[in-house]
Amino acid sequence: MDLLALADFTLVARHGGFGRAARAAKRPKATLSRRVGELEASLGVRLFERGSHALKLTEEGRALYARTESLLTELDEATSAVASGGDVPRGRLRVSAPLLFSQMALGKIAAQFVLRHPQVQLEITTEDRAVDMVEEGYDLVIRVNPKVDERLVGRVLLRDRLVVVAHPELKLPAGNEAVPAVVRPANDGTAWELATPRGDRRVSITPVLKLASLIMIRDATRAGVGAALLPYSLVASDLQTGGLVAWGDAKGSPIEIWALYPSRRLLSARVSAFLEYLKASFPTGLAEELAAIGAA
Repeated sequence: MDLLALADFTLVARHGGFGRAARAAKRPKATLSRRVGELEASLGVRLFERGSHALKLTEEGRALYARTESLLTELDEATSAVASGGDVPRGRLRVSAPLLFSQMALGKIAAQFVLRHPQVQLEITTEDRAVDMVEEGYDLVIRVNPKVDERLVGRVLLRDRLVVVAHPELKLPAGNEAVPAVVRPANDGTAWELATPRGDRRVSITPVLKLASLIMIRDATRAGVGAALLPYSLVASDLQTGGLVAWGDAKGSPIEIWALYPSRRLLSARVSAFLEYLKASFPTGLAEELAAIGAA
């Protein structure tokens, strides 16, 4: 495959048209059009839908662009690093991370990272679904308790745990009566299995409020609506000040937060730098470190 034609295709896809790509690269529009046409002919597929007023990637074009953009960027970084005699992190860095972790920590971490590495254009999107980082063009993903994926490797950033908490005025019943609970909409459980200082026990619950956000659930629990099952890192400061009390740890509910990247790809300088900064932000990997960043 012609690497130069592939680079021209990526240039056109990035700028959304032959004219804009030609102006950005200061190259003839006809040359770009010809080379992309030759690439399509060699692959036997159409990469662009050419309308009278718009140029759109086909499904095959989107799939190719998702793979080539990051690879060509890494190639450009490698040659620039060799030419400059160093390996300075630079270029676009796309990261996908879960909502709660992002809200608690990533705003502060991202700000300090770009101050340290001003040549990196960092972009963080927050969503709890397991994105396909290869198909969707992410350099790094942060996931909670990820499923095994042979395409990805990574490291554990930190470990957390789930605790049942309540307002101090709401007491853990001595008997089997159900307690009011604040839960997520998808929760259809009727009890929590807890490890308490007095031993294991089962606590029956009656959901009285369903909220999509864990931060919303914590706020409702602070108001005394009911008990809730929440990450320790999210409620650590409330437990320290007495705003909430812990009834016990949920049994069998470890939380591991991982940073993952494609196993077949050599790490670029920007990804390596961000991984090292994440590791430095959580040196012991304990929930208390996430709680401290969230409370700062």
